[in-house]
Amino acid sequence: MDDAQIYNELKDTLNYHSYRYYVLDDPAVPDAEYDRLLRELETLERAHPALRTPDSPTQRVGAAPAEHFEKFSHDPHMLSLANAMSIDELTAFDARCRKMLDGVEAIEYAVEPKLDGLAVSLQYAGGILKAGATRGDGKTGENITANLKTIRSIPLKIMPAGHELCPDRLIVRGEVIMLRKEFQLLNRERSDSELAPFANPRNAAAGSVRQLDPRITAQRRLDAVMYAAHFSDETLFETHTQIIECLGRWGFKVNHVTRCRTIYDAIAVCNAIEARRDELPYEIDGAVVKVNSLQLQARLGALPRSPRWAIALKFKPRQEITVVKNIRVQVGRTGALTPVAELEPVSVGGVEIRRATLHNQDEITRKDIRIGDSVVVQRAGDVIPEIVKVLDDRRTGHEQIFTMPAQCPGCGVAVSASDDEAVVRCTNRNCPAVIRESIRHFASRDAMNIEGLGSKLVSRLVESGRVTSCADLYDLSASDWQALERMGDKSAANIVAAIERSKNAGLERLLFALGIRSIGRQSAGILAAYFQSFEKMRSATRDDFMAVHTIGPEAADSLRAYFDDHRNLDMLARLQASGVAMHPVPGTSDNRLAHKTFVLTGVLQSASRERAAEMIRRRGGRVAASVSRKTDYVVAGESAGSKLMKARELNIPVLTEDEFLNLVN
Repeated sequence: MDDAQIYNELKDTLNYHSYRYYVLDDPAVPDAEYDRLLRELETLERAHPALRTPDSPTQRVGAAPAEHFEKFSHDPHMLSLANAMSIDELTAFDARCRKMLDGVEAIEYAVEPKLDGLAVSLQYAGGILKAGATRGDGKTGENITANLKTIRSIPLKIMPAGHELCPDRLIVRGEVIMLRKEFQLLNRERSDSELAPFANPRNAAAGSVRQLDPRITAQRRLDAVMYAAHFSDETLFETHTQIIECLGRWGFKVNHVTRCRTIYDAIAVCNAIEARRDELPYEIDGAVVKVNSLQLQARLGALPRSPRWAIALKFKPRQEITVVKNIRVQVGRTGALTPVAELEPVSVGGVEIRRATLHNQDEITRKDIRIGDSVVVQRAGDVIPEIVKVLDDRRTGHEQIFTMPAQCPGCGVAVSASDDEAVVRCTNRNCPAVIRESIRHFASRDAMNIEGLGSKLVSRLVESGRVTSCADLYDLSASDWQALERMGDKSAANIVAAIERSKNAGLERLLFALGIRSIGRQSAGILAAYFQSFEKMRSATRDDFMAVHTIGPEAADSLRAYFDDHRNLDMLARLQASGVAMHPVPGTSDNRLAHKTFVLTGVLQSASRERAAEMIRRRGGRVAASVSRKTDYVVAGESAGSKLMKARELNIPVLTEDEFLNLVN
């Protein structure tokens, strides 16, 4: 072969491997092999500059910084979507469509997640990416071609499959996004560099793709998902879903689209998407409902700003504005002092938020949060409330700067801080606040599961002076409980019975209940399955702990420090003397799933997901939140969603509920 043939073969091979890695998440070669091929291509281009083409992988970060973005005219225009804020507005949309279509009884719809990113348009000619732009006002956007080329999931050259021909002209529309994990990593990096964090993944994606220097964009690890296309030959397809399937075959990352026979089926899919919102690796703010037939789309036409054949059902908002009324400090079971913002109550995603953790003084200083500030709050992962940013323009001058106390608010002892962490701690083991939180954690559902022993009762118990450690719980009689304020005979008997039942919780739950730093529930299950007893853990070295799957240096040091403290050993001896089981629950703990990673999706009939996860951990396995190439099994119940599709894409074994139960039992 001559140099040109070698060059073209290398170029196509590298583009194919980029597609396997960045679109399918299923690499066909090791990274080192890809790097070797890329260096070979670069060598050829240096020796023969005339060979270099726009679709070469070397052109992904090859442009010089721009002074400004040029204007770009969209043809056809990039329309926005009308919004539906309720199910009633969605059914009204269906009624309008049927009326305009002159009596069509039922319309087939295509439903897909509405990604929360930056809309872009890609222009291909002869299969090669020629230009890319932002939406702008729909008629005119900004030419950001050099930046879009840095996004690895955008093909520089489309790859028609089989007998399909490359279209003369192709316009692909989609969304530039930043995955949640990349967003968190970027904000950590910005924090380390003392730069302001981005408020959310959408802002991060928009800010990154509009950098004048493409090299900065390339560092931001952006992604792109396509949801529409316009072809030079508009007669190629009959439906929207056919277009999306075609784009997927041609190397684009595309939205998952569900065909629905009626609007009521579409509503059910929208509800399912919202229910699985947190399972997705990226942020969404709604679902898009489109008339699937391209012929019917043409008949319905468009308004000046939006098509009549599509609508976006908006989900409950994730962010709202409220006021920081006060900042109080809580003391945790390890003595860590955590500032918590007390907020004017506000509803976020249908849940009333009154408090938000501020983590530590560094976080407060970085975000410049003051008492009295107006702030944007959100539910991180739709669960944990957090303050995203301060609205400085609303400040009146009466806001108060907060600083962490020098003494523990629970006992008055001076707090201490180490150089390797931002947290300050109370070192007084007899601190009432530390004791209270230790016992509350010990009794919690995921730990020893002592029913009825909630936070308020724990506080009364500690204030009475009857307990100073978890072991004291097993020495209390019914009369001790009855002596507490507002505690009747029946309630006292129920608590005593619950404490007695907890003695058989097993090694995994007990290990987690002890509140050892860096040892969460999953690590506790893996350690229990590995060592089988406290005696073996007590004599284990740091290296022995680190030999256990998922146990790193920090956790190993923490374990060794715990078992080196004679006060902890004394408490364990008291627990054992009280009859607390120091071994795994019989028949439920072994190592058969060691080093195996599971992902659970859908509804299981025989057990809750929490119970299934516990079964996995007690057998040495690991439960992950999302599917990746490191996943060994996906357990799919009824109504399984995006995780099941991801597993199939990556050829990961999928277990039915019965197959899963056979495996663990």
